[in-house]
Amino acid sequence: MIRLVASGTVCFVLAAASAVAQNTASSGLPSFVSSETPSLVDTYKDIHEHPELSHFEARTSHILAEALRQAGYTVTERVGRYPDGSQAYGVVGILKNGSGPTLMVRADMDALPIVEETGVPYASHVIAKTKDGVTTGVMHACGHDVHTTVMIGTARAMVAMKSQWHGTLMLVGQPSEETIDGAKAMLADHLYERFGGPDRIIGLHDTNGLAAGTVGVRSGPSAASSTSIDVVIRGIGGHGAYPNAGRDPITLAALYITQIQTIVSREEDPQDPTVVTVGHIEGGTKRNIIPDQVRLELTTRSFSDESRDTVIRGLQQMAAGITASAGLPPDKAATVTVLDDESTPVLYNDPAQTVLVRAELVKALGADNVFDIPRAMASEDVGVFALPNHEIPLTYFILGAMDPVKFAAAKAAGKELPGPHTSRFQPLPEPTIRTGVTAMTSVAISLLQ
Repeated sequence: MIRLVASGTVCFVLAAASAVAQNTASSGLPSFVSSETPSLVDTYKDIHEHPELSHFEARTSHILAEALRQAGYTVTERVGRYPDGSQAYGVVGILKNGSGPTLMVRADMDALPIVEETGVPYASHVIAKTKDGVTTGVMHACGHDVHTTVMIGTARAMVAMKSQWHGTLMLVGQPSEETIDGAKAMLADHLYERFGGPDRIIGLHDTNGLAAGTVGVRSGPSAASSTSIDVVIRGIGGHGAYPNAGRDPITLAALYITQIQTIVSREEDPQDPTVVTVGHIEGGTKRNIIPDQVRLELTTRSFSDESRDTVIRGLQQMAAGITASAGLPPDKAATVTVLDDESTPVLYNDPAQTVLVRAELVKALGADNVFDIPRAMASEDVGVFALPNHEIPLTYFILGAMDPVKFAAAKAAGKELPGPHTSRFQPLPEPTIRTGVTAMTSVAISLLQ
């Protein structure tokens, strides 16, 4: 648990931080991280036990903001504005250390609408409502609790190691990554105009694909774009006993869902990976009533604008085909709506910067603990901060989070441990956090020399 500092003790805290910095300069980063890890693990468990959904990260953002203030950063809360005008829970911490470049370090804070089944003592039992009013269990099933904790540790370490770097450190606690509108919300609230544009950006994400104590990185396209799409299949409702008197949109939706899978298998270039997922279906109220419409929520993921456009065009054409085949009038036509506010571009790791980052990771962790990883079909909105056409160099690396013994056993058996977005995703806190802080701090110092 983070202890809050009264305003009257700020001078004492800064003086203590200065003393720690002097001691650490001689003892080095590893010993400092080791000394901080127990308290960071406590913070991680607290955040994990009290997860908050996208758009509702009030408690988590406050924990991060207070930790940054205690470390000596100038902190601004509630940075970010959504399209409906509501304020987001973004956090920005600034630490100036002489002249030099500005480095942005980003961590996300939100959790997922999942009921936790890990069985750990600090498991979440939180029940909350989404921004759409749906009651659900809440869990840090994507490791954003790890990311936030690593940022706190990195913030402290960078203060302790101030003699080894110069420039401006910009720490960004981002809300609403899971709804991929948090980065856009912070930019819409004039993030760079208010706090200065960074010269470089770094971040990390934990994974079940690597053991704790290791990291992975890839140059160039690293994670796919994600485009959210709503499809409404319309019909003519009526009594279930007389289907011939209407047009059943549930049957039409089933045909549509099956048909759209051929977009990837028969219309896309096989060497340009693409995924189309129907993640939510809503239609009907009672078993013997034919409804008027069915609503589908989809995502498509790809690595090129061409493959994305092929999917959208295919969805539109097949929607028109379903309408025509059912003999429906124009006012009953199926519709396809692309949600630009819930979409994000390809995550692109700047090749030149990634060479520097990888070299520093090897130096900090050892060559045997740094892996070259394949690109992922999962998506991340951190790339939005790099601006269109990758104007700001960005490198986003992957942090192993699995118990090494369990990971090795699963690998030997040809299995995979539960991963992000599952109810049993279970990072091993101590080595994961220690490695994350060591890696992120080492990279940050190297980019601020």
